[in-house]
Amino acid sequence: MTELSTEYLGLTLKNPLVASASPMSKKIEKAQRLEDAGVAAIVMYSLFEEQIINESLELDHFLSRGADSFAEALTYLPDGGMYSVSPEKYLNHLAALKKSLRIPVIGSLNGVSKGGWTQYAKRIEDVGADALELNLYFLFTDPNLTAAELEDAQVELVAEVKSAIRIPLAVKLSPFITSLPNFAKRIVDAGANGLVLFNRFYQPDFDLDELNIVHNLDLSASADLRLPLRWISILYGKVNADFALTSGVHSAKDAIKAMMAGAKVAMMASNLLHNGEKVIPSMLNDMQTWMTEREYESVRQMQGSMSQKNVREPAAFERANYMKVLSSWRDLP
Repeated sequence: MTELSTEYLGLTLKNPLVASASPMSKKIEKAQRLEDAGVAAIVMYSLFEEQIINESLELDHFLSRGADSFAEALTYLPDGGMYSVSPEKYLNHLAALKKSLRIPVIGSLNGVSKGGWTQYAKRIEDVGADALELNLYFLFTDPNLTAAELEDAQVELVAEVKSAIRIPLAVKLSPFITSLPNFAKRIVDAGANGLVLFNRFYQPDFDLDELNIVHNLDLSASADLRLPLRWISILYGKVNADFALTSGVHSAKDAIKAMMAGAKVAMMASNLLHNGEKVIPSMLNDMQTWMTEREYESVRQMQGSMSQKNVREPAAFERANYMKVLSSWRDLP
């Protein structure tokens, strides 16, 4: 039988299918069903920088009653209802997950600025997380800030978080970086052991009747695989990190493509949210069948085999791809 095991962030996983950060990890029973179905690891839903700041402001309020700054300070944060899970509850839930599961549990911090909140990385380690994923999710809108300033701030944040922990650190990146290879290298040089490509930026829409901004959760499709697939293929062998592909993994073939690009794991959320854990056994079986038919002995044998470093036509990942796609169009009769 083909060997599906892989190494990610120093963890030996029984296969490359990982449940990425999503509401599915909020219930222990659901996480246990994912484990029983065959998921190799779980990334917890994120603890947001805003949640920690909000709790600190509330504590400051009770320690200094009568101060005028509390109400004004809270107005800088989004609606508190969006961050109803306290940091302590998050840590307690992470500890409970670790006690209930045999597979690795990866904590998740979501933030963009340096500060005291980053010490929660150490607290996540202390309650038993096997690794930490730092999610750099932020949309920079100030035209006076340069790309260099923004990237420097994120590199410094990674270094600060890494300095607080001993467990492995993965950093989840945005695709909206001018020179992604250079930025990825800087993030790794700052201490990241792995890179997760990519963060999905959920786009707001307009309600033309109520004239409001509306926020809808649009789940991914297999076509969304192409962006992280391309960049992992390019970065493989150039940046010394473990790659995780996320966004667009909906089938065994999607997971196989991720491995061939150079990923160590294929992370899923949308597929699991839409179809439940029942998709896992069939995906693993289909991977086994595909690999056996083509005489692959292991997942590790496939990893990076279709990366830019190893394919016969490396330019296919660059401008040649653009030119070929355009030239492939044929006018309809």
